[in-house]
Amino acid sequence: MKAIILSAGRGSRLLPLTAARPKCLLDVGGVTVVRHQIGALARAGVDDITVITGFLPHLVEEDVARHGTNADVRCQFNPFYQIADNLASCWMARGRMTSDFLLINGDTLFEDALLERVLSAPPAAVSVTVDKKAAYDEDDMKVTLRGTQLMGIGKTLNHSETDAESIGMLRFMGDGPRVFTDRLEAMMRSPEGVRSWFLKAIDGLAKSGITVETCSIEGCTWSELDTPEDYEAVRSLFG
Repeated sequence: MKAIILSAGRGSRLLPLTAARPKCLLDVGGVTVVRHQIGALARAGVDDITVITGFLPHLVEEDVARHGTNADVRCQFNPFYQIADNLASCWMARGRMTSDFLLINGDTLFEDALLERVLSAPPAAVSVTVDKKAAYDEDDMKVTLRGTQLMGIGKTLNHSETDAESIGMLRFMGDGPRVFTDRLEAMMRSPEGVRSWFLKAIDGLAKSGITVETCSIEGCTWSELDTPEDYEAVRSLFG
């Protein structure tokens, strides 16, 4: 199993913490965010990891070089990071999407048990990792479900359409990598491609009739890192 970590962004909502370093290099208990992710992946047996860089790539490359695991880890620079959203980062990594892989947001931290649950979930071409809570806000990547199947995903879903939220971790198996990269290619050739989130591709797949499954990780520990308040929570959970 491969993994691709999307770490091209700066994290402007975390300024001034990210004035001179991207948020994937923020310290959590003496270890950077990206090395927390690499360590968890390596412990789970994921031995081929690509980190997509953008803002201050040399700093990320230097940090990743100290990952200290047995995994084969490399960085790939996305030169469009300042003008494009993360669909372009996925497109840059499409050459690594030739077999089963995980796709992970660079600001998602998670415990080992969560990753183990995702990797051991029933086989599916495309599987989105989701969690549930009592209420969702405008910043959550909300999900509409029919059973375990994803029917829609986006931040603008209203309350009646929302059954869960995406945590920023997806698994592609079998025909899934080809289906996803075909969608990436088509979207990047459209006028709005560079301004799109990669989860818009997943929404498009689901609405076109492609089966998109979900894996619930309710009860597992995870956190995203977007704001100073998130950073305090992350350090409390993983520091």
